[in-house]
Amino acid sequence: MKSRRTFELAIHPDPCPYLPVERGPSGQGVGWWVPQVKHTCLAKYIGATRKAQAKFPKRVLIDPFCGPGRIQVRGESFTRDGGAMVAWRQSVSSDCPFTSVMVGDLDMARAVACDARLAAIGAPVQRFDGPAAETAPRMAEAVPRGALCLAYIDPYNLEYLSFSIIKRLARLPHIDFAVHFSLMDLTRNVDMELDPARDRFSEALPGWRDRVSGTISKKGLAPWFFQEWHQRISELGFSVSHEMPLVTDGQGRALYRLVFFSRHAFPDKIWGDIARGPNLALGF
Repeated sequence: MKSRRTFELAIHPDPCPYLPVERGPSGQGVGWWVPQVKHTCLAKYIGATRKAQAKFPKRVLIDPFCGPGRIQVRGESFTRDGGAMVAWRQSVSSDCPFTSVMVGDLDMARAVACDARLAAIGAPVQRFDGPAAETAPRMAEAVPRGALCLAYIDPYNLEYLSFSIIKRLARLPHIDFAVHFSLMDLTRNVDMELDPARDRFSEALPGWRDRVSGTISKKGLAPWFFQEWHQRISELGFSVSHEMPLVTDGQGRALYRLVFFSRHAFPDKIWGDIARGPNLALGF
């Protein structure tokens, strides 16, 4: 019986080693899950959908939280490609290169670095500077008519995952989403966010406080919020995949879910196939 081949991301040299590198909020490096979960799933999805993508003359990657395009993982002495770089390289190796790679970041220096790195390896990059809630509408306007789009939404915390980003991009006729949802931020802070004086989660799920039932326990508040967010996605005409790669802290506490949603059964099936594995099922 043939053994299943392990998918591993290639390590490429930094095309612009003089530019900033993402090393996480502590400066000690990002978590292992960035390349092993987020970037691996992204690359596998692009590779697995190459035949469907080839039917569209225009193919667009949208990454409004691009960072500098280069990361260093905690404990590693070398650096790796960031998400947009991984996506572009995979599209090329799968013979379905994106015809446009749209990147943006709140920090202009990071957006400039990502832009430069993508340009250095031949990507047709377009840069949008500013908060994602402002750049996403501009990105949507720049998408060519009839293009197939993949939106890779990867904010640090839940407060930056403005629903307006998803709502605006969802108006594009051919778009799939891979969204990095911070369960850690949600579970740690959702009960405190019931205080009207606080406003960190209101952009992620507008009006959520008004819908909280008095029967929901403190422990059940975070799962309720997550499901309400799913419902809002469904109301936009998308189906949320049951396969959601989970990252934990090694002690059973959930950190993130990589959530995929699309309008059609085919991309959902492909995502289900590539994302399925230990601890990937729906839930907290």
